[in-house]
Amino acid sequence: MDRLEAMSLLIAVADAGSLSAAGRKLGVPLPTVSRKISELEAHLNTRLLTRSTRRLALTDAGQAYLAAAKRILDEIGEAERSASGASAAPRGELIVTAPVVFGRLHVLPAIGEFLARWPDINVRLILSDRNLNLIDDRLDIAVRIGALKDSALSATRVGEVRLVVCGSPAFFAARGVPERPEDLGALPAVTFDPFSPADHWDFREQKSNRDLRAPIRSRLSVNTAEAAIDAAAAGVGVTRVLSYQVAEAARQRRIEIVLARYEPPPLPVNLIHPGRALMPLKVRMLLDFATPRLKARLA
Repeated sequence: MDRLEAMSLLIAVADAGSLSAAGRKLGVPLPTVSRKISELEAHLNTRLLTRSTRRLALTDAGQAYLAAAKRILDEIGEAERSASGASAAPRGELIVTAPVVFGRLHVLPAIGEFLARWPDINVRLILSDRNLNLIDDRLDIAVRIGALKDSALSATRVGEVRLVVCGSPAFFAARGVPERPEDLGALPAVTFDPFSPADHWDFREQKSNRDLRAPIRSRLSVNTAEAAIDAAAAGVGVTRVLSYQVAEAARQRRIEIVLARYEPPPLPVNLIHPGRALMPLKVRMLLDFATPRLKARLA
């Protein structure tokens, strides 16, 4: 059995959604596709696909094997290009994830430029404030804000963002501008997980490098940064979000940032990807393209 051929067939079947569609796309008879997938399953001693008259789906083992097969074939292709000295243009699909607002403001413009330059690449951009798993979700690149925990992943730092307290100018004119973190206890707050716990906010006094914890009084709890900023701009209370999330509202003077000298240390922003001896050309090209652009935007 040619395992590389079997891997390619499995990928084609998963992409096409059926054995017959994969066979038509590849010009391979349906019985041949079915036989080779069965041989692969027998070799692995596990079921990769569940089949019915209406649909085909990958088993858990099939999903894991498919992700590994894609990585293996990508690395083989990269090794062949490297050995032959070929300078072929990158091609294929890239899957990228980023936080919702950061992705819309910063990642999307860079990807738009990248697609214009490389017409043989397609990108699937997943915007989510939940940290997706690169391996399980078969992602190529992810934007991570904050300390990194998984040392098995490779990371490229592109900048940092601040955690800021803010409110509307009219609110501060009526209620007073807080001078110290403890002043926040007298003001209503709009909280937004994960950066705004409902009962306290943590700060760092920059002169003494001393950590401070200030009790807050949450009047409104929301689940998106946009909602927290809109509520603060409307005078509901003070809120705490990341600096890039509130940058546009601050430029429009709808929001004023306070307590800057008590902000905790900035949070790092990294592009992470699975560590591989041979990085697929399309991944390396996007990293090389996006890194300086994101650094410039975050500078």
